[in-house]
Amino acid sequence: MSAHCQVTGRSPGFGNTVSHSHKRSRRRWNPNIQTKTYYLPAEGRRVRLRVSARGIKVIDRDGIEAVVARLRDRGEKI
Repeated sequence: MSAHCQVTGRSPGFGNTVSHSHKRSRRRWNPNIQTKTYYLPAEGRRVRLRVSARGIKVIDRDGIEAVVARLRDRGEKI
């Protein structure tokens, strides 16, 4: 799977790297994707999510139950 956050949908950005001589070559900026395991108390099990650093902050702010409910509404299998 590509560098894609399950919570925020954040994906790589593309652009050019510009050298001192102003030559351009293509590059990409990957988000800070990490695999995190969270415990769902309502289901009594753990889930593994591929989330960015911003996605981790969203989970800390809203709670894992609300985030998993949003993912399921979107149609993702958890």
